[in-house]
Amino acid sequence: MEELLTDTRTCPTRLKHAYMQERVEVLREEVRRIVKGSKEVAKILDLVITLQRLGLDSYYKTELDELLHSVYNSHYNDKDLDLVSLRFYLLRKNGYDVSSDIFLRFKDKEGNFAAYDIRSLLGLYNAAHVRTHGDQVLDGAIAFTKSRLTTQLKHLKSSLRKEVSFALETPLFRRVRILETRNYIPIYEMMSTRNEAILEFAKLNFNLLQLLYCEELKKVTLWWKELNVQSNLSFIRDRIVEMHFWMTALCPEFNYSLSRIILTKMMAYITIIDDIFDTHGTTEESMMLAEAIYKCNESATVLLPEYMKDFYLYLLKTFDLIEDELGTSSGYRVFYLKELFKRLVQGYSKEIKWRDEHYVPKTVDEHLELSRTTVGAFELACASFVGMGDIITKETLDWLLTYPELLKCFTTLARLSNDIVSTKREQRGEHHASTVQCYMLQHGTTMHDACVKIKEMIEDSWKDIVKEYLTPTEQPRVVAQTIVDFARTADYMYKKTDSFTFANTIKDMVVSLYIKPI
Repeated sequence: MEELLTDTRTCPTRLKHAYMQERVEVLREEVRRIVKGSKEVAKILDLVITLQRLGLDSYYKTELDELLHSVYNSHYNDKDLDLVSLRFYLLRKNGYDVSSDIFLRFKDKEGNFAAYDIRSLLGLYNAAHVRTHGDQVLDGAIAFTKSRLTTQLKHLKSSLRKEVSFALETPLFRRVRILETRNYIPIYEMMSTRNEAILEFAKLNFNLLQLLYCEELKKVTLWWKELNVQSNLSFIRDRIVEMHFWMTALCPEFNYSLSRIILTKMMAYITIIDDIFDTHGTTEESMMLAEAIYKCNESATVLLPEYMKDFYLYLLKTFDLIEDELGTSSGYRVFYLKELFKRLVQGYSKEIKWRDEHYVPKTVDEHLELSRTTVGAFELACASFVGMGDIITKETLDWLLTYPELLKCFTTLARLSNDIVSTKREQRGEHHASTVQCYMLQHGTTMHDACVKIKEMIEDSWKDIVKEYLTPTEQPRVVAQTIVDFARTADYMYKKTDSFTFANTIKDMVVSLYIKPI
């Protein structure tokens, strides 16, 4: 993938870059006046969804929160399905646990929904995917709208057909935000109702983000090449572009640049350590590496086989560099990164024991008790907050280490999604049984039937995630929002295949994100 970026566009001159930034400042205030002037419920909802899809909502967090609060407390036309669907979607997405019973009024005697035009079907379909357990009316809405949209897809005009096709593949709530922005800007540009200031702001904002992502990628690529030289491990998978791409999906805003860089490095180490435990190291060598990571200091190098020593020393060096980057007030957070790696290799060690003893867990639940902790999702989710600003406190990081329910729901989704696309490939080698094999043995089913059931469990995980997302905690709202972004990214990367292993499947999107300006 890295060769794709060798011809990446030349960075603009300082003068042009300065102009872009100055223009953005002007447009940001112009759009702020539009936000502050919004009064009617329908217009507020349309503005909020537009700004979210264009990736501009973070600039008006306070104002949009106030607008949505006013929408929550305002009267509205509850007989307009389009309006009801959009209001429900945006309120739930922003943490309001509004009732789904409002949709019961749109069902006829046969149990079908009174939604006939494509826009109404699409709005209801997207709203229904912000569902939790017990939202039976939304379960029915998904079945109804999916069937109708699929049937009518081939009869639609190209622009609408594209939007419906996107939705059927990935409902709006589950889309990776920065990729949605990249895809939606050209769609918004074609709309007759577009606002020119909002459109120009969205384009410039994305292009400036793209420049920042390219600069970050240069930094982590240089670090990656040095890691390869210093560690001298022949089996390292060259996936640094894919790793950074993944991290832009998790926290795309300008102010999370350090988080993306830290996360990319952490994911690189997780990948290498996983490969050692899974494929390239013997059981004894893997246990030596686990012991060294538990100690996490230079003196533990003597425990390691010769070929691991330089890699381990570079890992320790990276921790020190991150501590320097975080600065005096936040350097303590590196402790949490080290703690995450200790937990990861503890899980890997148990999996090796399963593999060597040919042990297959009796149930999927027993499997998940361990395997949801070894997919790397927990470690990356927690690590994402290390590079964030002062809004993240020591108390927040301590809370994350307790493995709260929202993290369990997300890591369950990540494990199941990974297993669905990797089971056949991994069973050709010496791997421990996946959740798919466990389900087959537990229930005596075929692999096809097991995969169908695992997909149902993934849908249940999404319901669990929404439930926990709507449950208030003492933590900053960005914590729950970021974990949901992790779920969206896992859904994207494992949608059809393991896009991390088979990176050609995301090549076009990588080019769009890093190379092609709007």
